[in-house]
Amino acid sequence: MREIKRERTEEVLHRLAAEYIRDNGGKTSLVTVTRVELSPTGKEGKIYFTTLPEDQEDTVLKFLERKTAEFKMYVRDHSRIGFVPHLDFKIDYGERNRQRLDTLS
Repeated sequence: MREIKRERTEEVLHRLAAEYIRDNGGKTSLVTVTRVELSPTGKEGKIYFTTLPEDQEDTVLKFLERKTAEFKMYVRDHSRIGFVPHLDFKIDYGERNRQRLDTLS
Protein backbone atom coordinates (compact mmCIF):
# COMPACT_ATOMS: atom_id res chain seq x y z
CA MET A 1 0.00 0.00 0.00
CA ARG A 2 1.39 3.39 -0.95
CA GLU A 3 2.34 5.68 1.93
CA ILE A 4 -0.05 8.49 0.95
CA LYS A 5 -3.01 6.13 0.59
CA ARG A 6 -2.19 4.49 3.92
CA GLU A 7 -2.05 7.87 5.68
CA ARG A 8 -5.38 8.95 4.16
CA THR A 9 -6.99 5.68 5.17
CA GLU A 10 -5.66 6.11 8.72
CA GLU A 11 -7.13 9.63 8.85
CA VAL A 12 -10.53 8.43 7.63
CA LEU A 13 -10.56 5.55 10.12
CA HIS A 14 -9.55 7.93 12.93
CA ARG A 15 -12.41 10.33 12.15
CA LEU A 16 -14.99 7.57 11.71
CA ALA A 17 -13.93 5.78 14.91
CA ALA A 18 -14.30 9.01 16.89
CA GLU A 19 -17.75 9.65 15.36
CA TYR A 20 -18.90 6.08 15.95
CA ILE A 21 -17.80 6.06 19.59
CA ARG A 22 -19.38 9.48 20.18
CA ASP A 23 -22.71 8.36 18.70
CA ASN A 24 -22.87 4.81 20.09
CA GLY A 25 -20.82 4.86 23.29
CA GLY A 26 -22.14 5.35 26.77
CA LYS A 27 -22.20 8.62 28.64
CA THR A 28 -20.23 7.38 31.66
CA SER A 29 -16.79 8.09 30.20
CA LEU A 30 -15.00 10.30 27.70
CA VAL A 31 -13.30 8.24 24.99
CA THR A 32 -10.60 9.80 22.80
CA VAL A 33 -9.25 8.08 19.71
CA THR A 34 -5.56 8.92 19.84
CA ARG A 35 -4.20 7.28 16.68
CA VAL A 36 -4.72 4.65 14.02
CA GLU A 37 -1.95 2.42 12.68
CA LEU A 38 -2.31 0.35 9.53
CA SER A 39 0.01 -2.49 8.60
CA PRO A 40 2.22 -1.90 5.53
CA THR A 41 -0.15 -4.03 3.45
CA GLY A 42 -3.22 -2.16 4.72
CA LYS A 43 -5.01 -5.38 5.62
CA GLU A 44 -4.82 -4.93 9.40
CA GLY A 45 -5.27 -1.89 11.59
CA LYS A 46 -5.15 -0.89 15.23
CA ILE A 47 -7.24 1.92 16.67
CA TYR A 48 -5.80 3.31 19.91
CA PHE A 49 -7.89 5.17 22.48
CA THR A 50 -7.82 6.60 26.00
CA THR A 51 -10.65 7.12 28.48
CA LEU A 52 -11.51 9.46 31.30
CA PRO A 53 -11.88 8.25 33.99
CA GLU A 54 -9.09 5.72 33.57
CA ASP A 55 -10.93 2.96 35.41
CA GLN A 56 -13.40 2.74 32.48
CA GLU A 57 -10.72 1.53 30.01
CA ASP A 58 -11.55 -2.17 30.30
CA THR A 59 -15.28 -1.55 30.03
CA VAL A 60 -14.83 0.58 26.91
CA LEU A 61 -12.43 -1.96 25.37
CA LYS A 62 -14.96 -4.77 25.86
CA PHE A 63 -17.69 -2.61 24.33
CA LEU A 64 -15.54 -1.79 21.29
CA GLU A 65 -14.51 -5.42 20.82
CA ARG A 66 -18.20 -6.41 20.79
CA LYS A 67 -19.01 -3.66 18.28
CA THR A 68 -16.07 -4.20 15.88
CA ALA A 69 -18.18 -5.87 13.16
CA GLU A 70 -20.79 -3.11 13.43
CA PHE A 71 -18.04 -0.48 13.23
CA LYS A 72 -16.65 -2.09 10.06
CA MET A 73 -20.11 -1.80 8.47
CA TYR A 74 -20.22 1.84 9.61
CA VAL A 75 -16.87 2.47 7.89
CA ARG A 76 -18.08 0.77 4.72
CA ASP A 77 -21.27 2.88 4.70
CA HIS A 78 -19.65 6.23 5.57
CA SER A 79 -16.44 6.19 3.53
CA ARG A 80 -15.07 5.36 0.13
CA ILE A 81 -12.44 2.98 1.46
CA GLY A 82 -12.50 0.07 -0.96
CA PHE A 83 -11.27 -2.61 1.42
CA VAL A 84 -12.00 -2.24 5.13
CA PRO A 85 -9.07 -3.79 7.01
CA HIS A 86 -9.32 -6.15 9.97
CA LEU A 87 -9.49 -3.76 12.92
CA ASP A 88 -8.55 -4.13 16.58
CA PHE A 89 -9.16 -1.59 19.32
CA LYS A 90 -6.31 -1.07 21.81
CA ILE A 91 -5.85 1.02 24.93
CA ASP A 92 -3.15 3.63 24.27
CA TYR A 93 -0.83 3.13 27.24
CA GLY A 94 1.85 5.28 25.60
CA GLU A 95 -0.43 8.31 25.62
CA ARG A 96 -1.50 7.57 29.20
CA ASN A 97 2.16 7.49 30.30
CA ARG A 98 2.89 10.74 28.44
CA GLN A 99 0.03 12.43 30.30
CA ARG A 100 1.42 11.22 33.63
CA LEU A 101 4.84 12.63 32.77
CA ASP A 102 3.24 15.98 31.92
CA THR A 103 1.55 16.15 35.31
CA LEU A 104 4.78 15.28 37.12
CA SER A 105 6.79 18.02 35.43
